[in-house]
Amino acid sequence: MRPSALITGASRGLGAAIARELAPTHDLLLGGRRSDSLTAITDELPGTTGWPVDLLDHDALSAATAGIERLDVLVHNAGAAELGTVADSDVEQWRHMMDANLLSVVALTQLLLPALRSANGHVVLINSGAGIRANPGWGAYAASKFALRAFGDVLRLEEPALRVTSVHPGRIDTDMQRAIVETEGDDYDPSRFLKASTVARAVRNAVETPSDAHPAEIILRPWSPPGS
Repeated sequence: MRPSALITGASRGLGAAIARELAPTHDLLLGGRRSDSLTAITDELPGTTGWPVDLLDHDALSAATAGIERLDVLVHNAGAAELGTVADSDVEQWRHMMDANLLSVVALTQLLLPALRSANGHVVLINSGAGIRANPGWGAYAASKFALRAFGDVLRLEEPALRVTSVHPGRIDTDMQRAIVETEGDDYDPSRFLKASTVARAVRNAVETPSDAHPAEIILRPWSPPGS
């Protein structure tokens, strides 16, 4: 029987790239907020199944996970990013960052713990470089990602049958990144950023790491070889 994987935020960008990497070897549930947003990726990857649910709606999330009895891989990719200084942001922005980037992850993991335990499964948390170092204007986002890192650390200790990998990529060339750069008032240059396919390959490598090793953290930064 092929292993199973659930990827949140799989409709585009990094989530879709991770789906492409895992599709040859896993039966995939591809998460997104709406079913129509998942049509393109499920059509591209025959045999995959759309899993539309609002991760911030706990009742809907509970219903959507009820039939999942065994899960080998859970990739938490969905999230949100908002800019704002401490002085200019409000509490609601900080609350939204915590809801989208931490509490939804906690809730989904809790609901799927029995299924993950049944498979001695693997939880992959798509974190950020902001989960290691905070920068001006990114306080709320960085706080949520620092908290996500702490969640991964404690889950790793409390659930020794599971492998838990925190992935900390730098900026990735995605539609979301274009919107962020526009907000920052800069020109968009994709060569400055990681490719989604590169980060997705790192996720696949983590999942395929032999069972005698625990890939706890992966840090990826954009890089251009000298003279390239």
